[in-house]
Amino acid sequence: MTDATLGKTDRPREWEATKRVRRRYAADWRLQAYGIIAIGLALGLLGILLVSLISTGYQAFVQTNIDLEIYVDPAKVDAKDPAKGNFRAVVRDTLTNIFPQAQSPKQKTELTKILTADAPYILRDYVLAHPESIGQRVVLAVPASDPFDQLNKGVIPKYQDVPDGGAPGSAPTRTVNPRFSPLQIEAFEDLEKKGLVRTPFNWGLFFNADSRFPERAGLAGAITGSFYALLVCFLLSFPIGIAAALYLEEFAPKNRLTDLIEVNINNLAAVPSVVFGLLGLAVFLGFFGLPRSAPLVGGMVLSLMTLPTIIIATRAALKAVPPSIREAALGVGASKHQVMLHHVLPVAMPGILTGTIIGMAQALGETAPLLLIGMNAFIPSVENIGLLDPATSLPTQIYSWADSPERGFVARTSAAILVLLGFLAVMNLVAIVLRHRFERKW
Repeated sequence: MTDATLGKTDRPREWEATKRVRRRYAADWRLQAYGIIAIGLALGLLGILLVSLISTGYQAFVQTNIDLEIYVDPAKVDAKDPAKGNFRAVVRDTLTNIFPQAQSPKQKTELTKILTADAPYILRDYVLAHPESIGQRVVLAVPASDPFDQLNKGVIPKYQDVPDGGAPGSAPTRTVNPRFSPLQIEAFEDLEKKGLVRTPFNWGLFFNADSRFPERAGLAGAITGSFYALLVCFLLSFPIGIAAALYLEEFAPKNRLTDLIEVNINNLAAVPSVVFGLLGLAVFLGFFGLPRSAPLVGGMVLSLMTLPTIIIATRAALKAVPPSIREAALGVGASKHQVMLHHVLPVAMPGILTGTIIGMAQALGETAPLLLIGMNAFIPSVENIGLLDPATSLPTQIYSWADSPERGFVARTSAAILVLLGFLAVMNLVAIVLRHRFERKW
């Protein structure tokens, strides 16, 4: 066979090889394109979520306050027993002195609705803390009521155009928003002209307990309840999870029983959280009779849910430890117990801490199991919250606010979600820092 014949015979093979290479490169390019598209979609959806939350919730981080100079009348507040003073009348008299045009009881009531309904209690708490203020004039920053807070932030319009029922094409009539009276609008505009209306940062969102009034509602009770529940969850799931993982990975014999346990642990990690809530409702509340809505019960339920995650993460960290460490420790006479505690466990600790914090972050965002055990109590004060006292948590507080009809709770719901996401981001950042801090390179 001549060289020319050989060349003609080999060309189809070269063309086929070239086509296969091109197809392989095209498949690689498509795979990369799919990955880039997936990442782009994920980032886009995350951006939409954050933009939606920020655009709705940023208003809750500022609060409309009205600086009032209040005369604590000794005739209405007795210095011997200030707690029984008529603080509602003191607040009403203060507004009447600023706006003397309000003469009738109805007009005076309309003026008091500019302020939060908790204004008398704010004044009472101040007088109890400062009894020397009786008979003096004090300046207090009193939150505006939710309608006027929304009015000041531009959420609710001050005026609205009503179509004129006269001739076609006639201009609409501009009237005051039906939610307000002309006297209230006049008084609020006068307060703005006097510079008494301010919108500072709303520290009450973090340091106030829950309230029926949006302008006074805060997350202090929910944060405290979540802290106690996570503390119980950590104290239970961290040592038990590490001990179980150490036994299963290093000491347990390989037989059908341990295989069954391992399969069940992997399956429990995928069980919906509401199942753990039902288990806690039946066992901790029904059988043991523990108090409902208590952070102790919430923490125990969350620890049941977190344990499989910690065990799996701990076993993976133990498997990643180089066998040479075990062999070297055994070679110098260490017992297996000493090898595990003094050599293997410290090396695996970065992975263990990472899995633990990720599991705790997952527990922080759980709502269904806490709702089933009733950990969504209305907490107007954080002074009496303990492990056995009724409490709420951040996710259940968000659920409660989202179900409230007041407009002000819409912004506070989004703000609470942002706070929860902030805590989750901090916990994941701590996991990364701890991993790099304790990581050992070989």
